[in-house]
Amino acid sequence: MSVWDDLVGQEPVVAQLSSAAADGAGLAHAWLFTGPPGAGRVTAARAFAAALQCEEAPRGCGHCPSCHQVLQGTHADIEVVRPAGLSYGAAEARRLVLRASSSPSGGRWQIVLFEDADRATESAANVLLKAIEEPPPRTLWLLCTPSPDDLLVTIKSRCRVVTLRIPPVAAVADVLVLRDGIDRETAESAARAAQGHIGQARRLATNPEARERRAAVMSVPRRLTSVGPAVAAAEAIVKAAEAEAKVRTEELDDAETSAMRKALGESEKGRMPRGTAGALKDLADRQKSRATRAKRDALDRTLLDLASYYRDVLTLQLGAASELLNTDLAAELRTSAAEGRPEDTLRRLDAIMECRERLELNVNPLLAVEALTLALRTG
Repeated sequence: MSVWDDLVGQEPVVAQLSSAAADGAGLAHAWLFTGPPGAGRVTAARAFAAALQCEEAPRGCGHCPSCHQVLQGTHADIEVVRPAGLSYGAAEARRLVLRASSSPSGGRWQIVLFEDADRATESAANVLLKAIEEPPPRTLWLLCTPSPDDLLVTIKSRCRVVTLRIPPVAAVADVLVLRDGIDRETAESAARAAQGHIGQARRLATNPEARERRAAVMSVPRRLTSVGPAVAAAEAIVKAAEAEAKVRTEELDDAETSAMRKALGESEKGRMPRGTAGALKDLADRQKSRATRAKRDALDRTLLDLASYYRDVLTLQLGAASELLNTDLAAELRTSAAEGRPEDTLRRLDAIMECRERLELNVNPLLAVEALTLALRTG
């Protein structure tokens, strides 16, 4: 057992990080972890943080108290930043920089692990830049983004870049079989459908509702027979994404609200002390922003699933040697490939990518997806 066990199919990254953690001297003070969704950016950063704080040799033993605390999220000298909403502002960044400037209380380093650092606004990024340019001697920054280009060039240039790849299907399937007890056939099917995203593969393999939602998405291409069904399909896609996001956020929202009400002195009859309404409203606003982000993320995953359908069609049309991602739809995909042209399939893939860009620009989700389904219908 070691802190690197959850990094699936990332052997070069493990070698790079374990070597850096063992060396210690001359360690870069800022690291940028990049890679596609599901590759394990945050997992790699957390494992690296554990190895840096590890009390044993080799660094990253996985069983000492420091390793356990980092992996469980309770280490006093690890500040984990998870932007809950659509963006991370300058005021939040200034508070973070102030916390990061303190000396470690017991560990070897004061470490800031910033998940989704690409959500920092330009003003927040400029605040972070100064802290990264002139960090205290025992402070390290671990930033996570899908691409190096998601950060200011000035921040990127001051970071050691760690690039993760999409894990091989076989490696993801092995994890599902060995750690989750899933049968091999189900594990391989889920790993292919998830396109290397370990968390999504586990959901597909273990959650029947997740499989049903994906099956509904993959039926969209054959339902686009006219304008009416295309518009109806768009509405179904958006509602499915909203339902998935609601499942993921509702339980967390309830737990947070209950904990805050208790901390603020809620009475046995459910009454709150005077002056606590503002704190509860701030929490509700943060939860609303997080729910919006969760809806957008769920919709983006849906669009990537849809893109995998047309990716398979194009693979067949071009006679490529690549394995199909949706093997359960092989017959339908072959029919679709035979009836269409590669250039039409490419236009459909472009339409999906354009829809994703529109959603990032805050275009109304239903309008963006309606435009997409109409474009998919006509090719």
